[in-house]
Amino acid sequence: MAVSQKGSPVGNSAKGVRDRLLDAAEELFSERGFDGTSVRELAVAAGCNVASVNYYFGGKEKLYEEVWRRHLLLLRDSRVASIDKVMAETGGTPSLEALLHSFAYAFIGPLVDRRGGRRIIRLMAREMIDPHLSSDMFGEEVIRPTLTMMQKVLSQACPGLHESKVPLVVFSLVGQLLHTIRIRAMLQWTDDKALAMFEPAEVVNHIVAFSAAGIRAYAQGRIE
Repeated sequence: MAVSQKGSPVGNSAKGVRDRLLDAAEELFSERGFDGTSVRELAVAAGCNVASVNYYFGGKEKLYEEVWRRHLLLLRDSRVASIDKVMAETGGTPSLEALLHSFAYAFIGPLVDRRGGRRIIRLMAREMIDPHLSSDMFGEEVIRPTLTMMQKVLSQACPGLHESKVPLVVFSLVGQLLHTIRIRAMLQWTDDKALAMFEPAEVVNHIVAFSAAGIRAYAQGRIE
């Protein structure tokens, strides 16, 4: 983020202090990590005084949480909306592949978006190595709603799938998607051929085919 000599972030003058702090924090936390970013650096990047961090967020820790929360809620809502759409389009009886494709693309799309996805990926990588968020944030705001939603729709797309297997199916699906995002981030500086293997559409198609086969094997009792 470019900063003018007066301390005002270039291009962000129309935004309020709170939004400027969130934007600055997202960029700095993703580049330097939580511990490597000072409150003063956040204030300078946002073009405000140091006291603004406490005034709007109650400290650096809460600002970090809010950076995450706005992304987590958007990601969660985009997945729910995608599932709702495929359910409506199929009259409530989607094919397993259509359901998985809808979920996978809603999951992976925003995170590989070149406009902001790389920052989210870097934030994720840093949080995995040096966590600063409570487990409740992920559990209550993302994991539980996702499991609840998928519990219902998977049973409609694959009636023979026992409900006890749904969490394992969802965690497997999410794990594949997260790993793909991470690998894609690692390959962003390599030649085009390597990166082309991890284009969203190709990856989603592979994950959907692989996962659908496994889910049907569960439902048919071929694996336990």
